[in-house]
Amino acid sequence: MRKLMLAVLAGSTVALSACSGGADTAPEATATEAASDPAADAAMVETGVLDANTATEEQLAAANGVSPELAAAIVAGQPYASVTDLHSMLTETLSDEEAATVLTGVFVPVNLNSGTEEELRLIPGMTDKMEHEFLEYRPYDDMTVFDREMGKYVDEAEVARFRNYVTL
Repeated sequence: MRKLMLAVLAGSTVALSACSGGADTAPEATATEAASDPAADAAMVETGVLDANTATEEQLAAANGVSPELAAAIVAGQPYASVTDLHSMLTETLSDEEAATVLTGVFVPVNLNSGTEEELRLIPGMTDKMEHEFLEYRPYDDMTVFDREMGKYVDEAEVARFRNYVTL
């Protein structure tokens, strides 16, 4: 199965390369495209969660619950010091429920070692018990410590989901 996936990916890369044309015929990149971060794009594809500090208007407008106007407002507010700042901006025009929907796909990662309780509570699906566990194991030396300790309380898929919203 792994060989099949690699073959499909390799074939896709070749097909994309063939369709892209030469450097002489490539259109100039727009300012938004030039600002796009390939690492952030790859992380979003992998996790489905955009970093509100690095996402472009186009990426944000494609996120659940984000209108083109809201995407423009999010970009205009960049950078956000924390997810609480993003949440405050969202709730200026959205209900708490609508803001929570946006935060499932657009977030400012919470630092595991320094994030506040308020920031942790904004992580989608966070419970009081998990908030306590996040705090109890500080300081985290690396993400494997987080994986191991949170894995005592939730399954691997939930640990992976939480990782979308945290950083060190």
